[in-house]
Amino acid sequence: MRWTCRHRCAIAHIDVGVAVRVLAALLLALLPVSAWSASTDQDIVVHVEMHGQIVAVDVDCPVDAPWAVVWEVLTDYDHMARFVSNLEYSSVDDRADNVLRVHQKGKASRGILTLRFDTVREIALVPYREIRSRLISGDLKASDFVTRIVEVDARLHIVNSGRYVPNLWVPPFIGPALIEAETQKQFGEFRTEILRRNAAVRSPT
Repeated sequence: MRWTCRHRCAIAHIDVGVAVRVLAALLLALLPVSAWSASTDQDIVVHVEMHGQIVAVDVDCPVDAPWAVVWEVLTDYDHMARFVSNLEYSSVDDRADNVLRVHQKGKASRGILTLRFDTVREIALVPYREIRSRLISGDLKASDFVTRIVEVDARLHIVNSGRYVPNLWVPPFIGPALIEAETQKQFGEFRTEILRRNAAVRSPT
């Protein structure tokens, strides 16, 4: 995972990784947190904590749609780049029963900063209930997440929980706020696609 400016320059005899980390910290400090959190998806609860190098993420996303439609969207890896804005590429490279190998590339931007990622993950499916994701290779040191579909008071919730270790330093306080905003946005896009498909099923043309 690399924090980079949108315009790159070549600098000889400098530890570029250190320069990027310092620049990222300075620029993040200048970005208002209130601007990150402006969203119509405020009922999607995202909590991010840092434990040393480990970033812990927990999400609760309520959705008013049938179980099958929710599952269909969450596991539609071949078409996920169409409805998740920070994905540029998403494809199932291999499949063995309910275990998939998924390759995804993309970026998330805030101001003049761009967070780029390129990962390959092993996805284990427990049909209609649980999705387990484990990093195989890519721009992270480690990543393990579990996504569950649960029913609470007759309403479905997408519950996502996991931990990852980025390759580069994440600024405390401001970094988690940025991650929370991006995660809330992403799950809002999942929910939008779920509702769109559900409406299409209920009102076929």
